[in-house]
Amino acid sequence: MITKAVIPAAGLGTRFLPATKAIPKEMLPIINKPVIHFVVEEAVASGIKDIVIITGKGKRAVEDYFDTSPELESILAARGEVELLKRIQDTSSIANLYFIRQKNPLGLGDAVLQAQSFIGDDTFAVLLGDNIVLGDTPCIKQLMDASEAWGGKSMIAAKYINPEEAPYHGVIQGKQVNENTYFITKQIEKPAHSQAPSNIATIGRYVFTPKIFDYIKDSQPDKNGEVSLTPATNALTLDQGVYAYIFQGTRYDAGNRKGYVEAIIDFAKKEGLIEK
Repeated sequence: MITKAVIPAAGLGTRFLPATKAIPKEMLPIINKPVIHFVVEEAVASGIKDIVIITGKGKRAVEDYFDTSPELESILAARGEVELLKRIQDTSSIANLYFIRQKNPLGLGDAVLQAQSFIGDDTFAVLLGDNIVLGDTPCIKQLMDASEAWGGKSMIAAKYINPEEAPYHGVIQGKQVNENTYFITKQIEKPAHSQAPSNIATIGRYVFTPKIFDYIKDSQPDKNGEVSLTPATNALTLDQGVYAYIFQGTRYDAGNRKGYVEAIIDFAKKEGLIEK
């Protein structure tokens, strides 16, 4: 049973500058809750007990958000704001949260590698901190169940895309093994749409065996000096096998402006703040 998760939240958030010069992109609000709150909720709803969030320079607000706030709680209690007080207290007690700082912004692969001592020899989940995924069954729980069904193999959540979307995604090449599952032979990061091997793209949710750490260490930095997760995943699939699972639900890539605005609009409609 998977009980540990890693949430990388150390990226620079350049697509939201200048706002993210002072505010971590994961803390940008969807109405009244920051993006990363939804990610933590997904992990908790999937039965994960221990979560490590990988932060970086200027990300202290993430830690503060999930910390207790005695002064604020005291004020709300004195005012009789029972519902607001409960929201604040629930936020600070939502899970066993731990924080590790990625000292330099060296990419997603390096961010995941920072959690190795926390994970140890356990199979674990990875949820990108700027992606909100909603479904009747939490996305990462779908992956966990699929991994168990395939004997504990590593799993990557995926969806079907239009060909012109390929340059914005990691795209997999693979062989279909059942209605919702593909055995991955290779993953290509942000290919030109004419070079995409399929219309199946990854969405920022993973289940990995701890062997992934060895392959991240062996990965070479790209031209920007960052260590991607893709080379390690490709090496892992050659060694142990990695599968892509077509998840059921809705995903918002809140790490870019279009996805962020779409999330706000949809959540506002659900809460009756704007007309459907």
